[in-house]
Amino acid sequence: MSASRALMAADFASVTEQPRQGATRMQMSMLRTRYGWAAEHAGGKDLLEVACGAGLGLGWLAKRARCVEAGDIDEENCRIARETYRGAANIRVERMDALELPFEDGSFDVALLFEALYYLPDVPRFLAEAGRVLRPEGRLLIATVNSEWSGFHPSPLHTRYWTAAELLEALAQAGFTTQISAAFPDRGDLRNRLKAVASHCGWMPQTMRGKAVLKRIFYGRLERIPSRVEAAGAWERIIPAEDAGDLARYRSLYFEAWKAAQ
Repeated sequence: MSASRALMAADFASVTEQPRQGATRMQMSMLRTRYGWAAEHAGGKDLLEVACGAGLGLGWLAKRARCVEAGDIDEENCRIARETYRGAANIRVERMDALELPFEDGSFDVALLFEALYYLPDVPRFLAEAGRVLRPEGRLLIATVNSEWSGFHPSPLHTRYWTAAELLEALAQAGFTTQISAAFPDRGDLRNRLKAVASHCGWMPQTMRGKAVLKRIFYGRLERIPSRVEAAGAWERIIPAEDAGDLARYRSLYFEAWKAAQ
């Protein structure tokens, strides 16, 4: 089976944050943090979100951007996003393959890939595609879980988790200059240690629904994920790597990569 067909056959909706699912305060803060970060780069720009999932942050981005194109390999995710933003003049959602983006060269100022890098079967190919559709000095923003964090737990549908050093090298080879930042340091929470033990023993649920049940046990009452994530609510400051110290302490990594001017 080809890489693209394998992607289309996978049920990514089962591992995607969806409206009305239960979420911890930290999970909601992570959502707001990455879309708030992206919104800072979106002002007056043509923006693309690849692997947009259910499109939770598209409305936030569209308030700043000139236009927002978004897509996901999973048709159910696309359906949810389309229904949420039906009638929005500057948002368009379509099913798309991250390895074969359906856009002409130089179509966008900003491209996003949030919490999906580890699902891609060919990351260098995606980086080449992102570079192709970006304009000179365009930005590629990647947010991803830190696989070197002690509490890391892999998704059942992942292909490969890239370390910070590996991804920096891949971005450089694709022609990008990159600034790496981090957020959500591990503060030694007992629940995180128990989660790490459960992951090591293979006890972690494999779907978002199953994870929500476990979260209720550990964290009590959960928030409901809204169909549109907005700025209101807690989100965290992203710390540049030179100020963050040991990156292995942080749950989330953020890569701002930009193309050279021509």
